[in-house]
Amino acid sequence: MDSTNKDYFVHESSYIDEGCSIGKGTKVWHFSHIMSGCTIGDSCNIGQNVVISPGVILGKNVKVQNNVSIYTGVICEDDVFLGPSMVFTNVINPRSAVVRKDQYMKTIVGKGASIGANATIVCGHNIGKYAFIGAGAVVTKHVPDYALFIGNPAKQSGWMSEYGHKLKFDSKGFAICPESKEEYTLKDGIVTKF
Repeated sequence: MDSTNKDYFVHESSYIDEGCSIGKGTKVWHFSHIMSGCTIGDSCNIGQNVVISPGVILGKNVKVQNNVSIYTGVICEDDVFLGPSMVFTNVINPRSAVVRKDQYMKTIVGKGASIGANATIVCGHNIGKYAFIGAGAVVTKHVPDYALFIGNPAKQSGWMSEYGHKLKFDSKGFAICPESKEEYTLKDGIVTKF
């Protein structure tokens, strides 16, 4: 695709298939491939050697680091961070000899969530807004808003602020982000910012 006169940047070594929508200020770096029917929002950064499969949707200001594969069925809301070499899946039981394109499962990554380097998100499991997935984690279940998940299989290890700091809730379920000073409550397993 010719990116001349476009309001986004595509490195000459990358490919953008027909039928994609790419937002203003987005940058697509070396050796990446954006496949047909993708929607990429404004101000996204697509790193080197990234593959974005047909029909994927990325919101505004999504940061995709190098060597990431985003497969059909994935939706990333605004301000999502995808760390280096993390990967999504889209079929729960893949076999080379069995075609399962009609069985792709959805994964939604909520606004502001971060997924660490080399993490794997098994399809069909959503990541809540502002959740934080540690490096190398293997996510095999839904992740609540603001949750910190680490390990293989990934398990919850606390709660995170919107600025990416672990929250320390007192006995009344109250916490303050050390950087932003924003206040949070924890009640019945649900974190709310107020």
